[in-house]
Amino acid sequence: MGCAGNKEIRTPNLDRLAATGIRFDNFFCTSPVCSPARATLLTGRIPSQHGVHDWIKEGSMGERALAYLEGQTAYTNILAAEGYYCGISGKWHLGDSITPQHGFSHWFVHQSGGSPYYDAPMIRDGKPGKEPGYVTDVITEDALQFLDRQAGEQPFYLSVHYTAPHSPWINNHPEEIVALYDDCKFESCPQEPEHPWTIPDAPWGSDWQANLKGYFAAVTAMDIQIGRLLDKLEEKGLRENTLVVFMGDNGFNCGHHGFWGKGNGTFPQNMYDTSVKVPAIFSQPGTVPEGRVCSSLLSGYDFMPTLLDYLGVGNSAEASDNIKLPGRSFAPLLMGKPTEEREHIFVFDEYGPVRMIRSRDWKYIHRYPYGPHELYDLINDPDERDNLMLAGEDHEYAVQLKAELDEWFVRYVNPKLDGVREPVSGGGQLTLAGTLGKGKKAFS
Repeated sequence: MGCAGNKEIRTPNLDRLAATGIRFDNFFCTSPVCSPARATLLTGRIPSQHGVHDWIKEGSMGERALAYLEGQTAYTNILAAEGYYCGISGKWHLGDSITPQHGFSHWFVHQSGGSPYYDAPMIRDGKPGKEPGYVTDVITEDALQFLDRQAGEQPFYLSVHYTAPHSPWINNHPEEIVALYDDCKFESCPQEPEHPWTIPDAPWGSDWQANLKGYFAAVTAMDIQIGRLLDKLEEKGLRENTLVVFMGDNGFNCGHHGFWGKGNGTFPQNMYDTSVKVPAIFSQPGTVPEGRVCSSLLSGYDFMPTLLDYLGVGNSAEASDNIKLPGRSFAPLLMGKPTEEREHIFVFDEYGPVRMIRSRDWKYIHRYPYGPHELYDLINDPDERDNLMLAGEDHEYAVQLKAELDEWFVRYVNPKLDGVREPVSGGGQLTLAGTLGKGKKAFS
């Protein structure tokens, strides 16, 4: 985003949103791939509590449709119970796409998780079909119609889940927007020497400039539509009464570290900051302080308790599900109130058997059935170039961080859904974790 320091990309509406709220520049996903991270945002559970450990490959449509979060409480369940009218326009990608779930009354979703941007496979009024037009615009039109139907008598919640800027990027975006980047040097996306762990079958070609033009165009096209949503809220007099949140589910490398992709752009899976850091902007003029940048270390598992705390509806998920959630509300930050920093501030990530612990100064990555493990001094090596574990001896910080990592995951993991017990390789999830009989596969 421009507001995050990228001088090449055009994001005037996201910049406008940041100017009217708080941008968090140390916000992390809970897994550097889409479905697990999205499940955490919705439920407050880490992947080893909700059981979604990879992007969902099977179970979205057809006779084998599978609701991966069935029986788990989402914040939308709680909002619906509190009288909110809940809608979703766009990407779901958490299984059984045909069936409205978790308190959503309005349900216009993508059939899977990604597709070509034109004539995308969607579900409207319970029926699958192809929606003519550019999918970013199609999602926005549905969201605008949802907003037009809100008369102010009932509180509402709306998820607008764009597929952008997911691949494909070449020949998939409006030509006039792609042309904006004809002369871009893309200095923000250096094409580094190939990473030794780069996966061999990445779904993009060798023309990195064409891919970057499409990627940037996908973001700018999304930004234009976000501007329409903000305009609609202002037109209806709802802007100051509505909390607007912009977030991503995972990071992405566009040549950074020598590969294209997210956590599964390499094997073993990676936990680079470019894969695990995500944008996060919260805005409600008159309530949330405006034009601020907050550097607190926060995670996707903090989102659900924060949202419910901010709205004053409580958090009954722990009680109803008999489960201890790892997140902590940062709602006081959204209301301009000081918060006491914890003595030890860490964020945690997992992708199957790969786990990460990160403080402001250090990052440690442990791979349970195989190595190598990684340790980075983020003060002196912010780009994560020098893996201190390669020195061949136990580094004192690695020992300390490994103990912290183990203690945290022992506290929250459901042993039946523990990611370190699953053969997650980044190729997609086929069925529920932890429930398989002999000879069946949960991951490809």
